[in-house]
Amino acid sequence: MNKLRICFAILIATFICQWGFAQDEPLRVSILGDSYSTFQGYIPEGNAIWYGTEKPYSRNLENDVTRVDDTWWHQLINRHGLKLEVNESWSGSTICTTGYRGEEVTNNAYVTRADRLGKPDVILVFGGTNDSWAGSPWGDYKYSDWTPADLKQVRPAMCYLFHRLKELYPEALIYNIENTELNAEYYRTCEVVCRHYGITRISLHHISKQFGHPSIDGMRAISEQVWQVIGGRITAGRVI
Repeated sequence: MNKLRICFAILIATFICQWGFAQDEPLRVSILGDSYSTFQGYIPEGNAIWYGTEKPYSRNLENDVTRVDDTWWHQLINRHGLKLEVNESWSGSTICTTGYRGEEVTNNAYVTRADRLGKPDVILVFGGTNDSWAGSPWGDYKYSDWTPADLKQVRPAMCYLFHRLKELYPEALIYNIENTELNAEYYRTCEVVCRHYGITRISLHHISKQFGHPSIDGMRAISEQVWQVIGGRITAGRVI
């Protein structure tokens, strides 16, 4: 009987320790983004970089973000006890598979990279900027049976993207971050698609930029505005 009690006590203690450890694990955050979320050495090898690059990328000298600590996502994660799972960002990438000058860009499109986010608790999608700037075709809303031709257009591609994210990561909180100063059609598209899939929108405002990209002040504002929305669902490293 004493041996049984000892074994039972050990099992209970083990469970308590494991449960406590699990509670202390930081929430894992994955980012699906474009140039705004890149930094050299912090995105998958082969993905195009904008921030943190060295010469001959001298154009980046027109922006005062030079340290990874300056980026919006690094501030967000470090200040609030989170953990970066995957930063799947690619400079110049579009949600759909039509990029600048009408080029086919399936390789780096958001719809292609959606399955590369690891095992996140929170997913932050920060895109649409290049779709808007490139003048990618809008297309029609479509919620199933997508074809490669559908994914060349923004609206059906966005529908597919959020469908796929919810399918791949059913337990994750998913947020759509929306840049400032984009085509009005993009915001209308976000409203319709996010409502359909139950995705929370984070509409940015008053973001300081240099060379079309967030400056240090702009990065700080993005971090603060994102936390204002997601912080209500996250407490002590847990989703509520």
